[in-house]
Amino acid sequence: MIDISVLYTGLETPSTPHRYGRAITQIDPPEHQRMQQARSAKERRPIVVWNLTRTCNLKCQHCYTDSENKRYEGELTTDECKTVLDDLAEFKVPAVLFSGGEPLSRPDVFELAAYARERGLHVVLSTNGTLIDRETAQRLKDLKFAYVGISLDSAFPEVHDRFRGVPGAFDRTMKGFRHCVDVGQKVGLRLTLTRETCENLDHLFDLIEREGIHRACFYHLCPSGRGKDLYRMDPEQSRRAIDTILDRTRDLNERGKNVEILTVDNHCDAPYLYQRMLAEDHPRARQVKEMLEWNGGGRYSSGVGISNIDFNGNVHSDQFSMFRTFGNVRDRKFSEIWQDESDPIMAGLKERLDLLNGRCADCRFLRMCGGGLRARAEVVTGDPWASDPGCYLSDAEIFETAEAMA
Repeated sequence: MIDISVLYTGLETPSTPHRYGRAITQIDPPEHQRMQQARSAKERRPIVVWNLTRTCNLKCQHCYTDSENKRYEGELTTDECKTVLDDLAEFKVPAVLFSGGEPLSRPDVFELAAYARERGLHVVLSTNGTLIDRETAQRLKDLKFAYVGISLDSAFPEVHDRFRGVPGAFDRTMKGFRHCVDVGQKVGLRLTLTRETCENLDHLFDLIEREGIHRACFYHLCPSGRGKDLYRMDPEQSRRAIDTILDRTRDLNERGKNVEILTVDNHCDAPYLYQRMLAEDHPRARQVKEMLEWNGGGRYSSGVGISNIDFNGNVHSDQFSMFRTFGNVRDRKFSEIWQDESDPIMAGLKERLDLLNGRCADCRFLRMCGGGLRARAEVVTGDPWASDPGCYLSDAEIFETAEAMA
């Protein structure tokens, strides 16, 4: 994740200590939202994206799990999930993100959340929002979910409903946002950037401000699941989209609207931001360079600081890499699987820089970007160490002499 609001505008968030290794000095978030300060990005335990169920009441075009509204066999039982949560707590993971499918379609999701909170875990929910009524929002608040992320594809109902495959999804999702805001539950908007969705970002920012939404994450597309048939943005579209996100984030901050804005799954956003700050003679450009290089981008993401457990207990390097499994939590503890480097891919993810090839290998921003998203590189090229095809930087930007950075 590239925290645009932190880096570009200087906003502090509860995630700043974990993401950039810096103590919070200007805000005092509730304890259940605050993330611990990391000593180094390499030493961070992984955030666990856990697909609790594959069942979903929608049928989204970009669903990486290809979920439908039906029951799937083989999902972990309540007791099995609690055993996993015990291990995650002992392993001291910084956060557990309940995802799906649609996690709220799982009958025991609140029981599991309560158990996770009892074990001291930082709990996040990723949902389509359609099942959040007032009572559900209050339960999320009472259980102290650190954050609820709700997916929205457009500020226009007809576009969102088409992406979600169900008429009326937009209205139900907006009610979910409003119920969370009304009860004081921290809630954010999650959007996957595609050639279509990137064209209405200004309208989305208007909606974010109008509805009082606290956070927004803009995900670059990884072509997996049903999303494999969608088209990524071309480089010019990507640059325009990031420029819009940067412009609107700065505008929010200048008007005192402290909304957290992040981009996800394309680590070249980091050098793009840095170059823009240099061009603007931004007073914090040097500091931001240090923060981005400390974070390391993709270098310390999938397989290091991000992990995935799927609905059947299989462990993956991230949620887009379900084509490769390192073990199953029914057979071994997650903590043991995660630290086992006998698999050459897992070992490579832990120390990937020397394995990267193509443009990534010689990129002057490698310490900042870390080679991007490995899942996208492998899905598109078949090579886990190929250059990330989502990189929108030009060869001139990548291979410019180091002196130009001075």
